[in-house]
Amino acid sequence: MSAEILPLPGNALGLDPGPPADGNTADPVTHWADQLFSLLCSKVAPERAAQMTRRDSAVIVSDFVIECLDAESVELDLLQQRALVTLLTNRLMSGEAPQAPSVADEVEPVTAPIEDEFATPKQKVPEPAHRTTVVEAKRAVKPVVLDRIDVGRASALGADQLNSELGPIISEITRELRLQLNQSEHAQLVTSLVDDMIGLGPLEPLLADDSVTDIMVNGPKQVYVERRGKLELSDVTFQDNQHVINIATRIVTRIGRRIDESHPICDARLADGSRVNVIIPPLAIDGPSISIRKFSKRRITLDRMAQQGNLSAGMAKLLKIAGRSRLNILISGGTGSGKTTLLNALSQLIDTGERVVTIEDAAELQLQQPHVVRLETRPASLEGKGEVNIRDLVKNALRMRPDRIIIGEIRGGEAVDMLQAMNTGHEGSMCTVHANRPRDALTRLENMVGLAAVNLPAKAVRIQIASAIDLVVQIQRMRDGIRRVTNVCEVCGMEGEVIITQDIYSYTFEGEDDRGRLVGSFKSAGVRPTFMQKAEYFGLGRALLEVI
Repeated sequence: MSAEILPLPGNALGLDPGPPADGNTADPVTHWADQLFSLLCSKVAPERAAQMTRRDSAVIVSDFVIECLDAESVELDLLQQRALVTLLTNRLMSGEAPQAPSVADEVEPVTAPIEDEFATPKQKVPEPAHRTTVVEAKRAVKPVVLDRIDVGRASALGADQLNSELGPIISEITRELRLQLNQSEHAQLVTSLVDDMIGLGPLEPLLADDSVTDIMVNGPKQVYVERRGKLELSDVTFQDNQHVINIATRIVTRIGRRIDESHPICDARLADGSRVNVIIPPLAIDGPSISIRKFSKRRITLDRMAQQGNLSAGMAKLLKIAGRSRLNILISGGTGSGKTTLLNALSQLIDTGERVVTIEDAAELQLQQPHVVRLETRPASLEGKGEVNIRDLVKNALRMRPDRIIIGEIRGGEAVDMLQAMNTGHEGSMCTVHANRPRDALTRLENMVGLAAVNLPAKAVRIQIASAIDLVVQIQRMRDGIRRVTNVCEVCGMEGEVIITQDIYSYTFEGEDDRGRLVGSFKSAGVRPTFMQKAEYFGLGRALLEVI
């Protein structure tokens, strides 16, 4: 939904080009936000503004800001413009009313009447008292709080206990500083300070929101989230770049890693298994970036995925048979397509009596079996020593007597070790790879074997792949935000120098409904899989025939 914006009155906007009234010239974004907000509210029709989505509002505000800055010949860099748009969008969507000009700011008439010295003087209209916002209060209160408490003892307390102990202290400090906060704002202030001290600061509300699946921090003033497969701008902000870095440091240090200028990139995880990637300046030009892939609190199974429309009931049954038959499965898909979720669902089919070894950069798999050994890579130390990569862990896993090996994601030379493991008795192993189609996934595997500096002819590599991989499952996040399994493809063997594959199931796009949701069908190819004999060995041959 778009909003109607009235035209600007030429270049004469009547704005104050000077610094803010308090002389704080270091924050031009706040200054221009205060200048433009009243004008924005007068140009956007109120009845339409209340109906706008955040996405539409951000587009409208962006065009408005560019037009105003051009009219006033104001020069702000791209980062400042982005922060200004975010700030104005948050204020517009919150329903904040523009402040009316005070009596002191009103223009006096040119011809004022002569005052009678005996006349009763007119009383000035008192200016409304300034109510402190939570952000302003936090900026003033935080250093005083840290000075009065034992930070070491406070960090050892739980969130609830720290919240109850900080409440009276913060109330006393706000009275001393003469800050006006109501009960709700005071509670928000206490919660915000507790989150900063022992939690993840402004990210805590987003982590608690079950509808949020991804959190993307692009600098201190722009935080995007993914809900139902769609990205949207949130109203969460940080104080500055250092605030973002402090939160990032708290995340990575909990698992023994670090983030600094010498190591500006880091993969980590949260306590619940959510995956985190952090990149900071100088590599991140516009400020520190934090990307969080939240781990679902709900247990995802193939049956639940079928109910949600991620795959069909027949496809779910086929994958159950494949897991029970100890097929080697390669899950392929793009970024955010749901590969790890599908891998978790498939792993639930592993027998509880089997020994499973998982290998990941940042451990996020949540296997339910009792006999699981979780391995995680380790970055190099400050001296550049001690790095342990996925390939090292795969080699070590072969000495641990595993029944199955599960690799979170294959990215490089570890592909050759994984193929060797699949070809040497470790049936039923699973891994994921980034690719757009099943055939592309096999090609990527071939290319990654070359990264291991193994001098093998192309045909020999393809023979290894064809004998190791039984099934390629392709998953995709489609434009309506829903993840769907688009192909279940079987690797049949070799013909000459070409790997032969056949689709067992595929998704066919048929159209779109009134709600913008894609309409399609999961169709069986009706072919007899080459792993039928293996399914019969496990007593599942008849069930497999019913599915296809």
